[in-house]
Amino acid sequence: MTRFAPLLLAAVLVLAPRVAPAQAVAPRAIDIPAWFAETFLDLREDVREAAKDGKRLMVYFGQDGCPYCQELMVTNFSQPRLVAKAREHLVALAINIWGDREVTWIDGRTMSEKEFAKYVRVQFTPTLLFLDEKGDIVLRLNGYYPPHRFEAALDYVAGRMENKVAFAEYTKTAVKEAASEKLHHEPFFLSPPYDLRRRRGAKPLAVIFETGYCAGCDELHREGFKRAEVLAQVAKFDVARLALGSNVEVTAPDGKKTRADAWARSLAIAYTPSIVFFDPRGREVFRIEAYLRPFHLAGSLAYVSSGAYASEPSFQRFLQARAERLRARGQSVEFWK
Repeated sequence: MTRFAPLLLAAVLVLAPRVAPAQAVAPRAIDIPAWFAETFLDLREDVREAAKDGKRLMVYFGQDGCPYCQELMVTNFSQPRLVAKAREHLVALAINIWGDREVTWIDGRTMSEKEFAKYVRVQFTPTLLFLDEKGDIVLRLNGYYPPHRFEAALDYVAGRMENKVAFAEYTKTAVKEAASEKLHHEPFFLSPPYDLRRRRGAKPLAVIFETGYCAGCDELHREGFKRAEVLAQVAKFDVARLALGSNVEVTAPDGKKTRADAWARSLAIAYTPSIVFFDPRGREVFRIEAYLRPFHLAGSLAYVSSGAYASEPSFQRFLQARAERLRARGQSVEFWK
């Protein structure tokens, strides 16, 4: 029996039990493809085993009821070309962010799945970590990436590009998408000069990084910023929009003068649109750097505007509680619409 035995297919895909009784099987978060590996979740050993076959490790964090996890599985992992690339270059493992199975991290620390998700600061599902042959994280995807962008991530990791070019730079030429060449304007955007220092009594700050030819940016304006529930939250922020790669002058929240492109690099912006949130004291407290539908966009804004991030470190728990409150008031909760 090989170490990376395939998952057995049942009415719902679940992890098949292994020999060691201590490694209890956790409920699966969304249907996991049969080609994902089943291991004892000692990631040190998993990295070594993958490296023997010239592969790298991909660790997927998901949860039940997550429409973006479902989209990853149904849309991305239903495309033969993406699956072929993933299987050729990666060993894939699944982590349930609320699960209790034991995980051993690269540093030897042992914890449950849910403790592990917290330890590596998973805030969005899906989150994917790509580990190299030494166990270093060479790429992290926080949230759902549509197929054309996800394929670029696979190519980046498979090509061992991390020491040659930053992922954000790589995607500028690797990702091709039909989209508007022009940036969209919104009436609530701050106008230059961009002095983003926070002063006494200031609102929290949301800084949006966008580019031209960005389908996700088009959708953010076409759908997200047209929803009443999103606009109600936007009104609680100062909102600055910066073009990724722009040399416009910016005074950052910490008071340092810089330019938009340099600031974006220092913030490790790798996806557009990305939204970075700063509290009234100018400290980054949260960010969005993946594809979000309006419900989750509004929830992200509310997470910061309400100050909930300070008392509830889990964005997912905040979203769950928010959805329950909305349903209790008789409001419809549509995650994907």
